[in-house]
Amino acid sequence: MNASIITIGDELLIGQTIDTNSAFIAQEFNQFGLWVKRRVAVGDNFEDIWNVLDQESENSQIIIITGGLGPTADDITKPLLCKYFGGELVLNEEVLKHIKYLFKNVLKHKTPLLKRNIMQAEVPDVCTVLFNEKGTAPGMWFEKEIKGEKRIFVSLPGVPHEMKWLMVNEVIPRLKKEFQFGAVMHRTAVTFGMGESSVAELLQPFENKLPQHIALAYLPNFGMVKMRLTATGIEKDALADELSEYFDELCSTVQDILVAKEDLAIEVIVGQLLREMGKTVASAESCTGGNIAHLVTRVPGSSAYFKGSVVAYANEIKENVLGVQSRTLETVGAVSEETVTEMVKGTIERLGVDYAVATSGIMGPDGGSEEKPVGTVWIAAGNKLKVETKLLKLRFDRERNIEVASVQALNFFRNFVTLNR
Repeated sequence: MNASIITIGDELLIGQTIDTNSAFIAQEFNQFGLWVKRRVAVGDNFEDIWNVLDQESENSQIIIITGGLGPTADDITKPLLCKYFGGELVLNEEVLKHIKYLFKNVLKHKTPLLKRNIMQAEVPDVCTVLFNEKGTAPGMWFEKEIKGEKRIFVSLPGVPHEMKWLMVNEVIPRLKKEFQFGAVMHRTAVTFGMGESSVAELLQPFENKLPQHIALAYLPNFGMVKMRLTATGIEKDALADELSEYFDELCSTVQDILVAKEDLAIEVIVGQLLREMGKTVASAESCTGGNIAHLVTRVPGSSAYFKGSVVAYANEIKENVLGVQSRTLETVGAVSEETVTEMVKGTIERLGVDYAVATSGIMGPDGGSEEKPVGTVWIAAGNKLKVETKLLKLRFDRERNIEVASVQALNFFRNFVTLNR
């Protein structure tokens, strides 16, 4: 059984608003075996929305629509759906009562309830109203027979927290009562240090023998390649056992570059490693400007192992705060193996941590030279006994260079800690 997700709004097409609703809906559906066949974004255009409803109902049994249910003139989803399903707008007293309650007790508007707000309580008389506890626009459930088969259309508000509440509390329970779903299962392995094409070449014999109901997808990003195995079937337990067998073989095939056997970000993997060891780390960052610290500290509980960061952007900070020798900066420069080595040693000594990771480089768009072009980055990781370094030669714009260098540094650090416990 397939589902389609239609998101409505010009703001999505011009990039003003990022569509997080589709990702949430797809994740929720996957948990109980409903496959999302297509995700479509469409603007606030009556004809375009009408056409996409026709198109998606040809492909999917369940169509989820978000957006266009507000109180302004550009919110055209509700009158369109009323016409599409051949109904008339009627005032729903329960929804109106809720809107009045929100205005008086929750929203505490200083202005009176306007006609356009009351109109949000109007719903097509051919739908089942899905009560929206979190907002003024109700969800709407429609049914239509196409080619002798029932189709379910559900219209939800575009406001994410309202959409999520309705999905979890109204839509999913109703769908589970309406249909018998199979199983969709995923297992993800994370690798580092080999490009997508090389990983695919390595896995070609494995991929060739996968059964039709198990598919392998490659997800490259910042030097990492994630391999996701997806299995679909009816019997959940048997499918899980079969998927585990293939996943174990996948991990064995990429053992030399395997970083994790689940879908985790590198900062989470590093944190788990340090927590298991009971060790601490700090970062000394020049060209990454504190981005490594940002990545590490966005993980809940990171205070157990991350003690701090020195953003030593200027040479005087490298020298006065971290103890990098002035002679080093004068002879080989800030972007050098020697400098990041001394940054690591100074961080360990002055911040009192077990490990440190350091970066220094030229992120662009200017500042490079023939000897050290833009994208030249030195990274280092070490403990009190040993420091190891690596030279990166990046080729992206400034923002992406910072992101790639940060992730590369964290993985270099992870590898150092793994080998030097």
